[in-house]
Amino acid sequence: MIALIDYGVGNLYSVEKALTAVGGKVSVTNDAKVLEQAEKLVLPGVGAFGDCMKNLEATGLIPTILEQAATGKPLLGICVGLQILFEESEESPGARGLGIFKGVVKKIRAENLKLPHIGWNSIEVGRKNSSIKFPAPKLFNGFTDKNFFYFVHSYHAAPSNENLITATTEYGESVTAAVELGNIFATQFHPEKSGDVGLQVLKNFVEL
Repeated sequence: MIALIDYGVGNLYSVEKALTAVGGKVSVTNDAKVLEQAEKLVLPGVGAFGDCMKNLEATGLIPTILEQAATGKPLLGICVGLQILFEESEESPGARGLGIFKGVVKKIRAENLKLPHIGWNSIEVGRKNSSIKFPAPKLFNGFTDKNFFYFVHSYHAAPSNENLITATTEYGESVTAAVELGNIFATQFHPEKSGDVGLQVLKNFVEL
């Protein structure tokens, strides 16, 4: 069972529908016991970094999320659900993220381009430094060329360790599109809104 974490700031119906379509058994929940019993966790997020963290704190679920992630249970963050895995964001000075990954979330430096970045962009899959032995990105298993995914954001993650980045897109600069390390996975794009390729990403997660 996959626990889709409900803290009032995610596109839950679309994510639930997409996960179910690729074979996932999903429970939309804000119950810590359900998170503990689940085989996998999905952390969505829409809106501002600080608001997401405020809502998540109000549920009392943060200790459970961190504990379950530390056990090796697969966790997938989506959109702002990726960003709050980091320590802080330029969007919400003073707000603390979950800190699962070290690094900050920065505003996209895209001169002469509109923000937020909304629409379809192709991604480039691959670790930043291929000379360092990191596992192949599991979320993109079976992807052999550039594919287009749907983005809605003005900020992106800047990990302290750039080898966490498993996919990038170009929007005025190189923008983090996905990160992955061990049992923690996250996409800046919305796989649930990205057609067949997005469903394949979710299927890869479901089948871990």
